[in-house]
Amino acid sequence: MHIISRHQFIQQFQMHLPVPYHPQSLLRVAHLMPDSLRQAAVLIAVVERPHGLQVILTKRAAHLKHHPGQISFPGGKYEPSDLSLQHTAQREAYEEIGLPSHKIHILGQLPSLVTVSRFAVTPILAWIDADYSVKRDHNEVDEVFEVPLDFLLDPQNLYSDRFALKNHRHRVFALPYKQHFIWGMTAQIIQSLQKQIFHHHQ
Repeated sequence: MHIISRHQFIQQFQMHLPVPYHPQSLLRVAHLMPDSLRQAAVLIAVVERPHGLQVILTKRAAHLKHHPGQISFPGGKYEPSDLSLQHTAQREAYEEIGLPSHKIHILGQLPSLVTVSRFAVTPILAWIDADYSVKRDHNEVDEVFEVPLDFLLDPQNLYSDRFALKNHRHRVFALPYKQHFIWGMTAQIIQSLQKQIFHHHQ
């Protein structure tokens, strides 16, 4: 896969409509009523480095109630004091990894994704100033690291499998990266972003 530039990435994202999540990956949450869901947002934080574009990911603390130990984008649940879901993503990024809002430049968002923990999670795509520094909340985050955007966008790095549960065939996605295993909601969001960026190849 060729290396994608900042201009190409933004152009591809803005030119194509958001792509729905894989229907088989949503079967486990199909029974959840919209009114029962809590709103949340995550930040797909893209950073430009001399060696290419990078995406900020975190490893959630092992003691957390929801998705402990998983690799995720910075983010969390909507609070009544938040002005919008974009504000939620920015606030949570600051609380979790010390990323201030003035270093976050919003590009857009992907469709909300319903999770088994009864959240409707909206991914917010943003450009991040490269001189940011990490100040992680040790109670929420075990690790903060960057992954090459080209790696995340390459369909050959994304694995999928199906399993049977309650007479339905469910699909899960995963991306192994170094010592990390990216799966669940984060991998679903990455798969949707792949399809939107390279829509003309689908």
